[in-house]
Amino acid sequence: RNKFPEIETLVNSGNPVYLTKNGYGAMVVLSLEEYASLTDNIEMKLDEADRQAAGTDERLSHESVFKNARSAIHGK
Repeated sequence: RNKFPEIETLVNSGNPVYLTKNGYGAMVVLSLEEYASLTDNIEMKLDEADRQAAGTDERLSHESVFKNARSAIHGK
């Protein structure tokens, strides 16, 4: 089935489209603008993290990082 026009309409309105195969998530379709925005934001955050890391010798274990992340996500 050719659902391209419907998918294009959804994607161009700023919504990601989740495609499934046999009832399981297989891929996400984004507009080029949305994809660029996401990757630019990630790159900016990684650059900031690199600058912060360069300014200190303090390093955190992955356990500490994930514990802090979980606390931030769950508001604890």
